Amino acid sequence: MKTAENELHRTLPPSPWVVRHSRLIASGGPVLDLACGSGRHARLLAGMGFAVLAVDCNSEALAALADVAGVTASRLDLESGDWPLAGRSFAGIVVANYLWRPRLPDVLAMLAPGGVLIYETFMLGNEAYGRPSTPEFLLRPGELRELAQAAGLREIAFEEGYAASPKPAMRQAICAVRA
Repeated sequence: MKTAENELHRTLPPSPWVVRHSRLIASGGPVLDLACGSGRHARLLAGMGFAVLAVDCNSEALAALADVAGVTASRLDLESGDWPLAGRSFAGIVVANYLWRPRLPDVLAMLAPGGVLIYETFMLGNEAYGRPSTPEFLLRPGELRELAQAAGLREIAFEEGYAASPKPAMRQAICAVRA
């Protein structure tokens, strides 16, 4: 019998964008899966041998990561109060399907020298395909590229536009490295 809790913990496969670029993260360094949801990327990264800090505000979703070797799950409020990850540094930061602009400078500041940022989320135009549909949660054209450049990151790959999979959406993605 399916329950709402079972559906919550159902894990989608990792994003092809994250899979493709995760091999660029230097082995041995800690990796952050920010706003990790059910942890599909935390599982991928832990399976590659990384020590992963998976953070989200949803304790039910994080509970699904309790027994995953290599993953430390932490319930954190990323959108109010002091930045809960201040002073931390990561060899890799993965963000998928999440945007909170006031914290983007904090996120980018945590990337260690040589660290890899892998970021993918929705952009303007997605309102034609469903949620999110509010401009507050949709990237402007080229926005991730501009943010990476302003933070002194070197772009490895960038894509934006229509994506048919896993569902029709307007998406933007970047992989960038701190020099």
